[in-house]
Amino acid sequence: MQTLSIRWIVPIYLRNAALMLLIAGGLHLYFFTFKGQGKLLKYDARMDMEKSGKFSFRNQTWDNMFWSLASGATVWSAYEALYLWALANGLVPTISLGEHPVVFVIWLLVLPVLTSSHFYFVHRVLHWPPLYRRVHSVHHRNIHIGPWAGMSMHPVEHVIYLSSVLVHFVVPSHPVILLVHLYSRSLGPAFSHSGFEKALIKDKMFFEAADFHHQLHHRFFECNYGTVDAPWDRWFGSFHDGSDEASARVREQRRRMYRNRPSAR
Repeated sequence: MQTLSIRWIVPIYLRNAALMLLIAGGLHLYFFTFKGQGKLLKYDARMDMEKSGKFSFRNQTWDNMFWSLASGATVWSAYEALYLWALANGLVPTISLGEHPVVFVIWLLVLPVLTSSHFYFVHRVLHWPPLYRRVHSVHHRNIHIGPWAGMSMHPVEHVIYLSSVLVHFVVPSHPVILLVHLYSRSLGPAFSHSGFEKALIKDKMFFEAADFHHQLHHRFFECNYGTVDAPWDRWFGSFHDGSDEASARVREQRRRMYRNRPSAR
């Protein structure tokens, strides 16, 4: 890996794309194709993905799969390959699990807060009107979301969204921590965008599925920019708890926001 080569980079992409197909594809098949639990615990009453001209191929599922695999898995693999190349050439600081087990565990504990905080702030930037129109709108075409919507983004957004892994290039960590970081950022959205609160097998909970906090963001847009792992939305007044009062407040904020933009005049 000291020399960049498609001989070892392409297998990384193929592995990552296969994992995405397994996770996002498996959830889509269970929830939407086979309707494994019908509408039980589904946030949105609709079951079928949209077919309209706003999506590539005029089909929401194919659109989401294309952006997730062609762009998402590619950018994910590029970050991973860049780190492994830098690691092989001694360009990034690392720790040894044997010599620093406490630091290794601290990394695992800090990672959710770090990624949640990064997501909040870059997400706010992505809602800046020029960047939203050219980049983030690709993701927000999905109002009725499903597992493939999670990583359906413009390539520029993939670069920004996954840029939190750059911390490992300057702060000593471990290659396993880097992989956990990338897997959680790249495969986690399939769960948080599944559209179902829980996955059930014979009416018994199999695992927690969608993130209601982020579901509300796709419904109202100007709220819940982060995740519940860090309190930024509460601190900056963008938190929506699902109540009618919060919905009215967010709608009023949106009205004021769009009324004050020059393009609205």
